[in-house]
Amino acid sequence: MAASTFHHALGTVKFLGWDSSPGSQNGISTFSVKMVSKDFGLDMRLLKRGNCSSGSCKLRMVHALASHSSVADPVQAPSNQNSSDSQKKTNETALILIRHGESLWNEKNLFTGCVDVPLTQKGVEEAIEAGKRISNIPVDMIYTSALIRAQMTAMLAMTQHRRKKVPIIMHNESQQAKAWSQIYSGDTLKQSIPVITAWQLNERMYGELQGLNKQETADRFGKEKVHEWRRSYDIPPPNGESLEMCAERAVAYFKEQIQPDLLTGKNIMIAAHGNSLRSIIMYLDKLTSQEVRFP
Repeated sequence: MAASTFHHALGTVKFLGWDSSPGSQNGISTFSVKMVSKDFGLDMRLLKRGNCSSGSCKLRMVHALASHSSVADPVQAPSNQNSSDSQKKTNETALILIRHGESLWNEKNLFTGCVDVPLTQKGVEEAIEAGKRISNIPVDMIYTSALIRAQMTAMLAMTQHRRKKVPIIMHNESQQAKAWSQIYSGDTLKQSIPVITAWQLNERMYGELQGLNKQETADRFGKEKVHEWRRSYDIPPPNGESLEMCAERAVAYFKEQIQPDLLTGKNIMIAAHGNSLRSIIMYLDKLTSQEVRFP
């Protein structure tokens, strides 16, 4: 079974579909074929949709493929040659997972967690390169964390998309915010992509480590103790979250909010963080805590 790992501005592309056959299992089943370059990793999952009239559709993997193209080469959505294959293409949907580019605290080697810091210039460039990789993949909706580094990554990535649709953050925090941000042009709406922000997709909260230098923290508490806080599945740092705790909120949000959109055929991009995305991949690939690879 595949293991999960992340680099800055990593792009994971899953082509998903659903299976309503009586013998299908609950949940999502995928197979990973990974391409990793200097700064990016790419998984491509090609799945198709079966007869979904029963209303009990599930997701299943049909085929997986990967390319060893350069970082600048865009990933191509699967092309089909005849009418039968064309129908199959309409039954496919994409899930794109992108980890944010380098942040200012990544650059300073500080524990960041849920502190809201922006991207460095390198992070901006990484987000743009990630956008080039997915420029041919359709995107109907975008989900990001509530943190600016993930939101910047999503917005910058979409500047490279060939369809040139405009990502617009939805402000539903109050009735007034929703009313003030309403769009009244149908044509403009068709050229827009809604962006939903959710704190549940935030990086795991590092508690009392946030803002501390990673090397100085290892010198103070011991390398083994800091490694345990950072890389174990169920041991949190002082007053912080473990990966298990992060997974509980991230996967619950994915199942409740994002998966229903996939099951209606929408192509989704998620721009978030190493641990929240790792949690979602654990769910998608049915990985155990022992099968998750920590960089």
